[in-house]
Amino acid sequence: MKHVPTLYFLLSTLLILAVSIESLQPPLFPDESLPTKSGYLPVKPAPGSSMFYTYYEAQNPTTPLTDTPLLVWLQGGPGCSSMIGNFYELGPWRVVSRANVLEPNPGAWNRLFGLLFLDNPIGVGFSIAASKQDIPSNQREMAEQLYASLVEFIEQNPGFENRPVYITGESYAGKYVPAIGYYILKEKPNGKINLKGLAIGNGLTDPVAQVRTHAVNVYYSGLVNAKQREEIERAQEISISLVKAQRWREAAEARTELLTLLGNMTGLATLYNTARTIPYRTDLVVDLLNQREAKRVLGVSETMRFEECSDEVEDALRGDVMKSVKFMVEYAVERTNVLLYQGMLDLRDGVVSTEEWMKTMNWSGLGMFLAAERRVWKDEENGDLAGYVQRWGNLSHVAVSGAGHFVPTDKAVNSRDMIESWVLGKGLFGREDVHQTLTSSVLESKSNRFDSGY
Repeated sequence: MKHVPTLYFLLSTLLILAVSIESLQPPLFPDESLPTKSGYLPVKPAPGSSMFYTYYEAQNPTTPLTDTPLLVWLQGGPGCSSMIGNFYELGPWRVVSRANVLEPNPGAWNRLFGLLFLDNPIGVGFSIAASKQDIPSNQREMAEQLYASLVEFIEQNPGFENRPVYITGESYAGKYVPAIGYYILKEKPNGKINLKGLAIGNGLTDPVAQVRTHAVNVYYSGLVNAKQREEIERAQEISISLVKAQRWREAAEARTELLTLLGNMTGLATLYNTARTIPYRTDLVVDLLNQREAKRVLGVSETMRFEECSDEVEDALRGDVMKSVKFMVEYAVERTNVLLYQGMLDLRDGVVSTEEWMKTMNWSGLGMFLAAERRVWKDEENGDLAGYVQRWGNLSHVAVSGAGHFVPTDKAVNSRDMIESWVLGKGLFGREDVHQTLTSSVLESKSNRFDSGY
């Protein structure tokens, strides 16, 4: 018994040392990495449901905050969280190689602008769906809920009512972005959102046209041979024929099988980036946000478990996957600025895929856009090739060199320069800097097409 006090003393000392060591560890979220605000926005069309958000004010605004542009970011999926965009792509701090270390992002999109990340639709990420029935099953329902949340955010922040709003996103947000833009411009043109532009990165927008490009894309990239190309073409047509029969869920599942076939044939680590030897490390964000400190900092219940993508939301929207929203882009581009950008290494929703539907748009400026010069874009710092820019009127198209599906992850600074130049209308996006080269024969051709009711 005489050894008990000694043992107690040793255990107490070890406990004190452990607590001391833990207290010396740097916080998971340094003060400078904290969002300006985060929390939940009620979704009025779905009582009891709410949309999670994180907001970062502009770091170095060049205008009064009441006039500073506000970027809204939407992730794809369908069903994936915008916290992937926040902590892995374009937010001010992100995980790079370890889930417990946040690093400053040299290409953060909130250098000049406010930046709002929304876990859209409800049921995604930290957002809450009161019932499965409240989760949107189409773009109309999604837009109604998203609009309500955006209005709520603006109303909660005095001085935000006149800020120019640019709605951005990637992948399946190639549907979300046009849908919310269409809803605002068509149904709420005098509402509380001062919409000034839409930006889509590596988007799925017009699925049938985009699905048709896979075989030719991988074939001319040297990733499959002629026999394999034919097999891919047959798989494409299965999905497309199901669309024609309006068997929407089956068409989406056939597209998934097609993408699996592409992955197996090419042997790539990921179709999202042909240069990567491992898939994108979005799992780091999952590990980050399931830590207690992360939930505390962001204002999330510790009992919530963060998932990168929601199976429930994906299932709710599966019948929407193969439906086109090209008509929404057509409506928007007549009325506001539209940016379509793609990383050139993406085999799923890359440059060829986007150009295929873009060139068929029913838009009054299409002829002039197609005849416009595609200009070389150089890195502002070192003069390296950054990509290519083509624009006319309200439409800008950018092919980003050295990037895949997650453009801000692969080319952080270039992606930031792109979005800033587009919003501010400078450089290759400035009207005064665009030198169109149209021959007289092209002009005559365009004139004839318009005269014939094109």
